[in-house]
Amino acid sequence: MTRRPAASAILPAMLLAAVAGCVDAPKQRSAPSRWTSNTSFSGPDARACLSDLGRQQANFTPLQDQYFGAGCSALNAVRLAALRSDDSRLALTNLGPVTCPLAHAISGWARFGVDRAARQILGSPLARIETMGSYSCRKVAGTNRLSGHASANAVDIAGFVLADGRRITVLRDWDNPSPQVRAFLSSVRTSACKRFGTVLTPNYNAAHRDHFHLEVADARPLCR
Repeated sequence: MTRRPAASAILPAMLLAAVAGCVDAPKQRSAPSRWTSNTSFSGPDARACLSDLGRQQANFTPLQDQYFGAGCSALNAVRLAALRSDDSRLALTNLGPVTCPLAHAISGWARFGVDRAARQILGSPLARIETMGSYSCRKVAGTNRLSGHASANAVDIAGFVLADGRRITVLRDWDNPSPQVRAFLSSVRTSACKRFGTVLTPNYNAAHRDHFHLEVADARPLCR
């Protein structure tokens, strides 16, 4: 009789297949102090980013540049209404302005890193990504350095809702007893580390126990 491989042997292979398919202070917005007369989507790099985002079939609206007090701003930003997977629409919740490069990274990650991992590991497509917001004029907790959120270059991801109704959250499921659920969250985290400059998870500190902090940044990559 041929023996079936143990689940512990199957999961790593599933995880690799999924991957191959592809801190802050309380959120409080300051009132805008100035609006520019023109958007900054006139440059070639900005136009190219919007064009790429359109080819990804994201539903978005370009926003006028916004300058806030205390060095905070939202430049080259868009408002994302929805994303696309291989064959369906992906909803987003609680997402404010994000820079176009961040929107581009989120779009690719959602399709290739999250939806495909959900299908391959959990057996159901992704339906919705739940966020804790993007732009917020604040500093990194315990420092005088502005957070990536202060320039709309970061988003906090709280959880994922699958097409079959299951809801996977970072807070509840990071240490879930189910190996499949843990493999899914590990896979989407690994995929995020390939697309974002900074990725912070519950492994980083207690402030991230309930979300993934995803940020596009020019600094040295950080994946914790």
